[in-house]
Amino acid sequence: MSSIRKATHAGSWYSNSERELGGQLERWLDAAELSHGPARAIIAPHAGYSYCGACGAFAYRQVSPICVKRVFILGPSHHVRLAGCALSSTLKYSTPLYDLTIDQGIYDQLYSTEQFERMSLSTDEDEHSIEMHLPYIAKVMEDFRGQFTIVPILVGSLTPDKEALYGRLLAPYLADPANLFVISSDFCHWGQRFRYVNGADRANGHIHEFIQQLDREGMDIIESLDPVKFTQYIQRTGNTICGRHPIGVLLNAVAKLNETPNGHRMKLKFLKYAQSSQCRSPSDSSVSYASASLIFE
Repeated sequence: MSSIRKATHAGSWYSNSERELGGQLERWLDAAELSHGPARAIIAPHAGYSYCGACGAFAYRQVSPICVKRVFILGPSHHVRLAGCALSSTLKYSTPLYDLTIDQGIYDQLYSTEQFERMSLSTDEDEHSIEMHLPYIAKVMEDFRGQFTIVPILVGSLTPDKEALYGRLLAPYLADPANLFVISSDFCHWGQRFRYVNGADRANGHIHEFIQQLDREGMDIIESLDPVKFTQYIQRTGNTICGRHPIGVLLNAVAKLNETPNGHRMKLKFLKYAQSSQCRSPSDSSVSYASASLIFE
């Protein structure tokens, strides 16, 4: 087992300078309003910080670090085809701020279900969907450095049944107020390079408005916390939400908790939406970003 996963996207997708990165994150967090916390789960983007860093702050601003002992990070697999979910083979994840320790006890519990495989170090270090959240986690939790652990989970291309399975497995952890769930997802990837140009023939030069309407419909369904409706939305629209499977797992975990005798009153709210650029012609392209917070009422 390798002892540490390097911060392979530092210096390109975000600053590798502790001072510069810390200051940037602090400015974004200060500019975001605390309006839907304390978060038990958040949805936040994972692109380069120059594109989505400010948007992501709206999710992380809802986190109350004093409550958090463990951070689950569910990120989609971009490079390796997985039918299930995989766990890291390392002990720590490196960030320019400080290293984050993986909770091996929780990993042992997850491995015992026989539903999780181990990812290679190369797969781990090639993937950005988990790494892009690590500096934000380190910054938000900096006053409690060394007092919390992380649980990185790489989520594959799951069927609806598999999303329900992993939702059931993770529901008890979501119910624990000491745990924070980070769901890593960008929203619509629009353009020929993403092989998704829905709406180009009827948006009349306002493709970016069509994209926003498409994303807003999906965000409204996610806020309803209905995993079946979300699956139907993805199947109907084909919206290229890269973290749709981690989102599906979260929605199924919520649904499982709602089945318990006493139930849980939960509310998810989207707090910020942004696009990397405004598409006006079929030759344009963009990626959408959204931040949300789930609270237990």
